[in-house]
Amino acid sequence: MRAVNPATEEPIRDLPDHGLAQVDEKLELATGTFDFWRRTSFSERASLMKGAAQRLRAEKGGYAALMTQEMGKTITAAEAEVDKCAWVCDFYAGNAERFLAPEPVETDAARSLVRFDPLGPVLAVMPWNFPFWQVFRFAAPALMAGNVGLLKHASNVPGCALAIEEVFRTAGFPVGSFQTLLVGSRVVEGIIRHPAVRAVTLTGSDPAGVAVASQAGAALKKTVLELGGSDPFIVLRDADVEAAARSAAAARTINNGQSCIAAKRFIVEEPVAGRFEAALVSAMAALKVGDPMDRATDVGPLARADLREELQGQVDRTVAAGARLALGGRPMEGRGYFYPPTVLTGVEPGMAAFEEETFGPVAAVVRAQDAEHAIVLANASPFGLGACLWTADAERGAALAAEVEAGAVFVNGIVKSDPRLPFGGVKRSGYGRELSAFGIREFVNVKSVWIA
Repeated sequence: MRAVNPATEEPIRDLPDHGLAQVDEKLELATGTFDFWRRTSFSERASLMKGAAQRLRAEKGGYAALMTQEMGKTITAAEAEVDKCAWVCDFYAGNAERFLAPEPVETDAARSLVRFDPLGPVLAVMPWNFPFWQVFRFAAPALMAGNVGLLKHASNVPGCALAIEEVFRTAGFPVGSFQTLLVGSRVVEGIIRHPAVRAVTLTGSDPAGVAVASQAGAALKKTVLELGGSDPFIVLRDADVEAAARSAAAARTINNGQSCIAAKRFIVEEPVAGRFEAALVSAMAALKVGDPMDRATDVGPLARADLREELQGQVDRTVAAGARLALGGRPMEGRGYFYPPTVLTGVEPGMAAFEEETFGPVAAVVRAQDAEHAIVLANASPFGLGACLWTADAERGAALAAEVEAGAVFVNGIVKSDPRLPFGGVKRSGYGRELSAFGIREFVNVKSVWIA
């Protein structure tokens, strides 16, 4: 497994893959550890999870620099990611017991109840774009529920994968409760089929989700899939257009534009579309692109060369189909996989930037006739992860939110994940939920107990 600094194109580290014998040993260890871990109390687990949060905060600088070096996010974004991981650890340490408390049910029995018991080893197949957060939002609830974790991380962030295992180890979690498997994607199917693995969670592209769901389905194992998104950012005619445009620039360029919940399709009512386009171009043009270790940088590089090539192809196909390039649109010269903030106007259904997920700082502006047409356009996508809607009438915004086909709708705010709220999508954005009480109940046995 090789990590390459996307800002300099220089190799950082090469780590050998775990062989099949090593993987088998780790799976056997996970099974043995689960037999012990599942019997620990919530207070014991919470104490260790709080220790993981403390470790993250104590070593924030080192973990953040590692993320920046391996996948190119800005150092300020990386530090915020470490803080968020500590938050989710503390959140589940404080709430898991309440979320999983047995629930009494009135039946014809003397006593009946529903229990929430752990399943066993859970395999997490994780992407590179939020290399710590996406792992911790799985691991914190899974471990607090009494499961054990197995991480197959993206091959370009091996240092992050091993660092996360080190967080749990140094926090005092038992050996085998969380293990990193340094393996390629070709090995994943065999791991899923292994009898030690009881469930699978994946964050990634929808083709990866189809593959893992098929493999897990053949083995009759539970899955949660958090897949791609082409999130609509709906601006109604009564919105504060300039403020919405500033938020739009931030929403499109979060994590250098490489976020499944980054706004991608900017659907604007016709009467204010011209003002919005001008304000968005101005806000995007003001962003500083450069060294992600520089705290003044707003947008760093894309994570890999092939990702930049794919993004350029989407821009070129969209322009060829009739859209207009209002800003950017060509890779930046020099070393590093940098791509400038880009704005496409005149985008319509059928164009690449409308139909596909664009993973980079490219904003596609779509004009709608009215609010009802805006909702139609928002839903005219195979994806349904997040959406946001901007209006001066918050009550109307809440009513329209019910019409949007997405796992989350934010009114007058940028879509974000929050441990207190369920996170996930519909349609080709996946199924199941992470975070909140809903997330921790995904990988438990919902067990009915009837006592005469």
